Amino acid sequence: MSNRIALGKTLPNLMKQLVELSASVNKAAADAGVDQSLLELVKIRASQINGCAFCLDMHVRDARKAGETEQRIYLLNAWREVTGVYTEQERAALALTEAMTKLPDTQDVPDDVYAEATRVFTEEQYTVTAWAITVINALNRISVTSRNPVPGTR
Repeated sequence: MSNRIALGKTLPNLMKQLVELSASVNKAAADAGVDQSLLELVKIRASQINGCAFCLDMHVRDARKAGETEQRIYLLNAWREVTGVYTEQERAALALTEAMTKLPDTQDVPDDVYAEATRVFTEEQYTVTAWAITVINALNRISVTSRNPVPGTR
C-alpha cells in the first residue's frame, strides 16, 4: 500500500502546533546555550534510527546550514566508533538520543547515559535536549506513518 493518510495534512492545526513546539524547543535550546548544530545531529540520529527519510533529508540540509561538516554527518551513524570527531556534549546527546529513541527496546534511559548527559549539560540544557529528542521522535513517527516523500523524489 503506497497511499497513506497524511496525518499532518488531515489535521493541519495539530501539525502546526507540533512544528511550533519544535520551534519553541529550538529557541529554548539557543537561550540555554545548546548549539544548533548539536540539535541537528540529534535530529539526524533519531531520524536514522526511526528510518525517516523525509526528516533525514530536512535535518541534513539544516545541519549543513548550521555549519556541520560532511564528515561529521556521514560518520553520525557510527559516532561511538570514532574519536575526536564529536565533542563530549555531542556524544552525551547522541547517547541520550539513542536511549530515548529506542525506549521500546530498552524500557529505560540507562543510568550511565543519564549521568553523563547531566554531567556535561546544565539542567536547562539537558531538559531542552530531551525535549528536542521527544519532538523529533514524534515528527518521525508522523512522517513514517504517513510515508511523506522526500522532496524531489516523486
